Amino acid sequence: MALTFNLGTPVNTALFMYILYSVQRIIFPSVSRPKSIPNEFKAGYSWMPKAHPPTVLFKTFTPKMLEPFNGKDGGRILLAINGIVFDVTAGRNFYGPNGMYGNFAGRDASRGMAKQSFDLEMLTPLDQPLDKLEDLRPDEVDNMKGWIEHFSNKYIVCGKLVNDPMYADL
Repeated sequence: MALTFNLGTPVNTALFMYILYSVQRIIFPSVSRPKSIPNEFKAGYSWMPKAHPPTVLFKTFTPKMLEPFNGKDGGRILLAINGIVFDVTAGRNFYGPNGMYGNFAGRDASRGMAKQSFDLEMLTPLDQPLDKLEDLRPDEVDNMKGWIEHFSNKYIVCGKLVNDPMYADL
């Protein structure tokens, strides 16, 4: 059974003309210049930010050094999980002073994140060595690792959390 192409039908004629027009536009594109400059570029590019965000340097923190970064008075918000310090300022609604995770701001949130608890007793006092988390169950360790992965994909890693020098041998 052989198919034939008949230009006598209006549909075939219209399709043939459209195909010829499309091929002609591809082979011979329009080279006319615009008569005026587009308005959106006259005042400069609109995608430029009004100000660049402050540079974040990777830094070593102790619990006492981390504590002022609690977001009060509109400041930066940092928190640590398993020794990794994250800048969570972009999540101020969650980690700021009135946020659901606000008690973790400026602190080591490892135990609280592992146990899914916002209780204040999950926080290690600032004058004690970092929590070694040795009593966590495997599922709690996995939960903490899940939070680290989540934070690593969403926030800037800006430092590491270490013990105060007086606890260096612990």
